[in-house]
Amino acid sequence: MRPHDVRECVEIVAAHPIVGPRYGSAIADLGPVWLRLLACNGLASAVVFEEADQAGCKIIGVGITAFLSDNFLRELKTPPFFWMGPELARRVARGDHSSLLSLRQIQVANSQEGLNLAVWHASIRNEDVNRVEVWTELMTAFLSEHVGFLLKELVSQGESPQHLEGIRNTGGFLLKSQDVGYGDFDGTDLHELVLQPHIVGLTREMALQQLGSWIGTLFQYEPPQFGFSRSEQRLLLSALPGGTDEQLSAELGVSLSTIKKTWRSAYDRVAACFPELIPSNSPSNSKTSARGRDKKQHLISYLRAHPQELRPVSRKLLRQNGSPGHRFAEHRPAS
Repeated sequence: MRPHDVRECVEIVAAHPIVGPRYGSAIADLGPVWLRLLACNGLASAVVFEEADQAGCKIIGVGITAFLSDNFLRELKTPPFFWMGPELARRVARGDHSSLLSLRQIQVANSQEGLNLAVWHASIRNEDVNRVEVWTELMTAFLSEHVGFLLKELVSQGESPQHLEGIRNTGGFLLKSQDVGYGDFDGTDLHELVLQPHIVGLTREMALQQLGSWIGTLFQYEPPQFGFSRSEQRLLLSALPGGTDEQLSAELGVSLSTIKKTWRSAYDRVAACFPELIPSNSPSNSKTSARGRDKKQHLISYLRAHPQELRPVSRKLLRQNGSPGHRFAEHRPAS
């Protein structure tokens, strides 16, 4: 999501026959709040889904997630239940960010006890809500955006009977009460459930008991080995879809020399921990360019299969905790 997408995304939420009425007057807060959170990296993920035709390109859906504080999650799960999205919008609008984790808090939680992931919205235009391919794209993007985090709980609120059915079919559960916890839907009428405040989701412990489920994939986790810096992670994340260094320079708003320096730093960090992953750094005249492409391809291929390397962590805490599997090496960035 880019700032210029926010207005149309809010319109999709406001026009939604089930979700829109949940907001009431709080819908006026949603646009400014999302803009504020985009600017400060206050969202776990913000994704738009577009469809192109002869008339141009239009947004047909929006996915927004956030990492919740333990206190807000506890409040959310305490009856009587309330609508999460409007409440978050109201709190952030009045300057209260305590319900959402800051980047530093995310780094700490992702290196210790884990994160509470909340689906703020998974909204699709009403005329597209029955299109299977749209839901498939939304679910694929959701998995791609969040796998590799150390999650301890996932929570959501259904936006349509179809949404609730998808949650149930992919391994989610219905929160019965704070004391009873999550349980099966047990023939619950999804058309009635979606109209009243409710919580659906599951905990890490529950997910690890059903690893064959789609949603259980989110909770599979291995600690990172390389401990990339934030600038290295930004470059590598942008490089995952492909693109030249010149394109990455334009996208990230940094000089081409900075891009090349960051690549060297990332390669050195990998070589210090896992030297067999990428080809040797030794020069070979005419083959230097080809070797550089090979190194990039090897590293990008590895990172696509190991997304935890690109998630925010505290390297200091991972070392202190003695997390199994990590092989961080002391690294001095390339000059």
